[in-house]
Amino acid sequence: MAQIIHQNEFEEKVLKADKPVLVDFYADWCGPCKMMIPVLDQLSGEKADQIEIYKINVDENPDVAKQYRVMSIPNMILFKDGEAALNIVGAMSKNDLWKKVEGAL
Repeated sequence: MAQIIHQNEFEEKVLKADKPVLVDFYADWCGPCKMMIPVLDQLSGEKADQIEIYKINVDENPDVAKQYRVMSIPNMILFKDGEAALNIVGAMSKNDLWKKVEGAL
């Protein structure tokens, strides 16, 4: 299951992570964001050996969203070695999302 984090945890859990991290920038009121919940939860379980998956609420954590120029949600950013390596905007299937992530790993 994708874990929800807050901006005070972002550096430790995302930027200093030992493996790639996919961060879902979302909001509770966002319909497409809700559609991504089961997709991200499934990937989190199936690909736990390859990536970590976290969710961060843009309304509660605006500084992180602003820092990474999140303008539309859902917006998923893949971080590798503390750097944003891939930016994915919009809801999609688990297979489509994984193809994009896997291509950037």
